[in-house]
Amino acid sequence: MLKILKYSFFDLMRSRWSYVYFIFYLALGFVLLFLNNDLNKAVITLMNIIIVLTPLIGTIFGVMYYYNSKEFTELLLAQPIKRNTIFMGQYVGIALSLTLSLVLGLGIPFVLYGLFRSTAIFDFSLLLVVGSFLNFIFVALSYNIALSTDNKIKGFGYAILMWLFLAVIYDGIFLISLLLFNDYPLDKFSLIATMLNPIDLSRILILLKLDISALLGYTGAVFRSFFGTSLGMVVSLLLLSLWVILPVFRMNRKLRKKDF
Repeated sequence: MLKILKYSFFDLMRSRWSYVYFIFYLALGFVLLFLNNDLNKAVITLMNIIIVLTPLIGTIFGVMYYYNSKEFTELLLAQPIKRNTIFMGQYVGIALSLTLSLVLGLGIPFVLYGLFRSTAIFDFSLLLVVGSFLNFIFVALSYNIALSTDNKIKGFGYAILMWLFLAVIYDGIFLISLLLFNDYPLDKFSLIATMLNPIDLSRILILLKLDISALLGYTGAVFRSFFGTSLGMVVSLLLLSLWVILPVFRMNRKLRKKDF
């Protein structure tokens, strides 16, 4: 598995798209710090970008790598190597390369700006942790979609639709539900609905750490009232870990049944 992980990792690191991804975050970090002298405000702005853009990049890279390396994967499957070893190596390699681009791209400008001398270092570190979780979650979800269909166009379409649903449509449906059923107690419903979306969960985790009441919104306020700030963060991290484990578990089950 380590050899396949290493191959996938360096294969993606040699890709020009990895450099584009790295340069984009590098430029974004410098621009935000140039326009905003307050590191805390820069972290809040960055949060709104990362929780939407990082899942999209992870989704596209996951699907694209699966379909582009399909012939090489089939060659590996002809060898005496376990299926889950091949695909888990590829999955971890993709997620790690994307995470490295994210961490270095954002870390360099913030470190040069004096992050270690600021109290915002903990908020920024959490932001990178959340971004890393989203990479692992959405690469796993995209691999599940790609394994479910051999048609490349359908695979890309389903993957983008999945991201669009979780990033945009889900919140719209959730808000409409709150408006329609506002006469009923919706606290538990809000908690469950938040847990079913890793993007919303990531947003609340960061806002709980920043402790900005005005930005928490209804679901964030409910989350804090149920769990408190510290326990809420721990619960959020555990749920994000579960969002990584479950798609990976399903991917391994799918691999055992799939006919290549």
